[in-house]
Amino acid sequence: MKTFKFALAIGATVASLSFASTPTRAAPDLELWRLDCGDVVVKDLSMFSDTFASAGKKGVLTDSCYVIRHGGDYLLWDTGLPAGLIGKAPDQDAQIGVSLRSDIPTQLKEIGIKPEQIATVGISHNHFDHLGQAATFSKATLMIGAADWQTFHDNPLPFAVVPDLVKPWLDGKAKLDLVSGDRDVFGDGSVMMLSMPGHTKGEAALLVKLAKMGPVLLSGDVVHFEDNLVTRGVPGFNENRADTLASMERLQAIAAGLNATLVIQHDPTHISRLPAFPESAR
Repeated sequence: MKTFKFALAIGATVASLSFASTPTRAAPDLELWRLDCGDVVVKDLSMFSDTFASAGKKGVLTDSCYVIRHGGDYLLWDTGLPAGLIGKAPDQDAQIGVSLRSDIPTQLKEIGIKPEQIATVGISHNHFDHLGQAATFSKATLMIGAADWQTFHDNPLPFAVVPDLVKPWLDGKAKLDLVSGDRDVFGDGSVMMLSMPGHTKGEAALLVKLAKMGPVLLSGDVVHFEDNLVTRGVPGFNENRADTLASMERLQAIAAGLNATLVIQHDPTHISRLPAFPESAR
């Protein structure tokens, strides 16, 4: 009996020492800004839904980029349309017309961030309207889905894939981080790159767990409009319809489970879900 009590006492002492020696990890200091990275005017929105829900409708898609500050580290999520479009009016005769008012470095300057402070450029997927200004940040590590990266080597190239936009990384002159599955970006669960294939093979959303606002879920192009979630409409140019629907379900389940603010990046009605630039969400 004495031996048993002695063993219990030793065990309790070891446990208390172990607990005392393990420092409590402070909650990460997170901040999120939405940047204006262009507009996409669409003559016929039916191309974004195979359920005929948008037949005959016109519309404008927003092109959004996001900066996430994690302590002293900065992540840029998507890079919008190419800066060469600034000042050019959208082509009125084209099925899709694009325009851009300001580049990313100009907007970063307004919030006191230098382009060289961006250590990581996270890309939701490989389309040109999400990679347009990536090469501006060639000193950063490009974090992109491995399946999407492979498409830059395809012949013929898939829809909306422009290899020149990632030339520094294709040439091996910049750091590349290929992601398969989900990725805990900073290793503390505060920012998660979530695999949601369907639009493209390597499509991803981004979950940012802000302290005050709560979780924010950035959609990438898992879905383009909120109506797509209701009608289950899938763009005809998506890689895989079944995968798209499964990713839509996962997106909604995560938003509901975490009571997260879902921000559909191309939906203009979702812009107001985050503070207006240059204000940030925390």
